[in-house]
Amino acid sequence: MFQTVEEVQQRFRDAKYIATRRISTVVYLASRMGRPVLIEGPAGVGKTELAKTLSEISSRPLIRMQCYEGLDEAKALYEWKYAKQLLYTQLLRDRIGELVANAPSLPDAVDKIAGQDDAFFSFRFLAPRPLLSAILAEDPTVLLVDEIDKAEPEFEAFLLEVLSDFQVSVPELGTIRARHIPWVVLTSNNARELSDGLKRRCLHLFIDFPAPAEELAIIRLKVPEIPDKLAEAVVAAVGKIRSLDLRKPPSVSESLDWARSLVILNAKQLDAALVESTLTMLVKYEKDLERVKGALDKVLADLPQA
Repeated sequence: MFQTVEEVQQRFRDAKYIATRRISTVVYLASRMGRPVLIEGPAGVGKTELAKTLSEISSRPLIRMQCYEGLDEAKALYEWKYAKQLLYTQLLRDRIGELVANAPSLPDAVDKIAGQDDAFFSFRFLAPRPLLSAILAEDPTVLLVDEIDKAEPEFEAFLLEVLSDFQVSVPELGTIRARHIPWVVLTSNNARELSDGLKRRCLHLFIDFPAPAEELAIIRLKVPEIPDKLAEAVVAAVGKIRSLDLRKPPSVSESLDWARSLVILNAKQLDAALVESTLTMLVKYEKDLERVKGALDKVLADLPQA
């Protein structure tokens, strides 16, 4: 358990994640209140990385559930090991004579066979999926529900029920309650609007593209070998590119990739030829690429020089 907001901020920084005061405060409050955190924002600004870092600094195992279209309750909770059940069925068939040997009548023999049903649906044949794994975990965990906006509203409603009680019902086994309430982090790229119920259940955090000073600090922390002036030029250029009307503005992770590629190329400063040859590290769509190339003079104007 964290003792102060400042402790959260420092421990994140020690793990090479720059958490703002707002981020650190939400994480601290979530840990004290036992509430899930819903993180929204553009792709690539560090939402998933926050959950991974929280797992690292708290020494709690990370259980990740990647959401996608078509995800349903069964795929999120558990599945039965059908192949193992089939082997057990064959074993039972081979020993059926022994089971009914002492049965005085046909109904008694049927009852003895039926009594084996529970063996087919026990924990030995259960394969937990992420949600059930978090509930069954022997030690406290961090549960990451990644890109919840990609799942259907019906699954979101089911998830809301699980997060409210931290218990699930398996028809063959009954109700299973969490041994430890996990720290839950949900992320969303805003592909669709989430329900008011889910937002009400969670502490909300929006992470946008960082301010230039914050992004510079991130690059210096993650790519320490980059020259200072080049790092400043990268941040300034990325900021100008984001201001263009692009389908997908470059994220922080793409800024870091660009910075690393420039270091590998032994670059000291940005020029038109270098930027154009490395633009695919930043821009992922052809039309965006053409738009940035057309505005290259504006992007390169007044950049810090070595």
